Amino acid sequence: MSETGDVGFQGGGRGGRLDTSVAHNARVWNYWLGGKDNFEPDRRVGDHIRTMFPVIEAVARADRRFLVRAVRHLVAEQGVRQFLDIGTGLPSADNTHQVAQGVAPEARIVYVDNDPMVLVHARALLTSSVQGATDYIEADIHDPAPILAAAARTLDFDRPVAVMMLGILNFVQDTDEAVAIVRRLMDAMAPGSFLALTHPTVELGGEANVPAMKFWNENASPPLRARTGAEIARFVDGLELIDPGLVSCSRWRATDEQEPVSVPQYGCVARKP
Repeated sequence: MSETGDVGFQGGGRGGRLDTSVAHNARVWNYWLGGKDNFEPDRRVGDHIRTMFPVIEAVARADRRFLVRAVRHLVAEQGVRQFLDIGTGLPSADNTHQVAQGVAPEARIVYVDNDPMVLVHARALLTSSVQGATDYIEADIHDPAPILAAAARTLDFDRPVAVMMLGILNFVQDTDEAVAIVRRLMDAMAPGSFLALTHPTVELGGEANVPAMKFWNENASPPLRARTGAEIARFVDGLELIDPGLVSCSRWRATDEQEPVSVPQYGCVARKP
């Protein structure tokens, strides 16, 4: 457990040897965001996806800005001080703990991922404020029990927790299984907890997602899928959606003076009553 600004690491996931010969989502996403933590196969696949689905970089940037707005809202307006961020990805600007602790230095954040390269970077970069705590769990989204067990060493599940699931449920192929995973996680949270999620879609102008994802699944890992708004709404069944509800993530509580451009990525934040 991390107590005074330390970063702790817990095992128990399916992470394995780093394979740089096959494009991987965390590294390709990093490439689209302008990062340097990627390899030639990641860039090659990323460039080809961009020719098929030119808005993908806009999606990546909008997803990151959604994270910032959602975390700030949860800390500043909802009083949340604990976050369980599942599907961390490679650290970049404005990570969950940086945004949360920038408002409330005592905030406690647990990151979850199962990619070995993410783990290496987490050790170096995901450091906490002195007042708060930041922990990293190596675990797989398909198996929530180890996530909850390890996160309980840092988070108090008797108090509200914001569960962050940005761009992660699309790696669970079966929708019923994905719904069950979300419910298992949220059932463990106290009333007043929140779920924040983003998810790619074939709606909102995302028809080109179909061939792009087919190419991805044939040339990169892990396999992923898009979902409709109706399918994504199942993840928040029984929760109370925060305004403006389930919308393009670029438009969720956007503060731009001009109407932000819609991207084919749904986003929402919902509260457990």
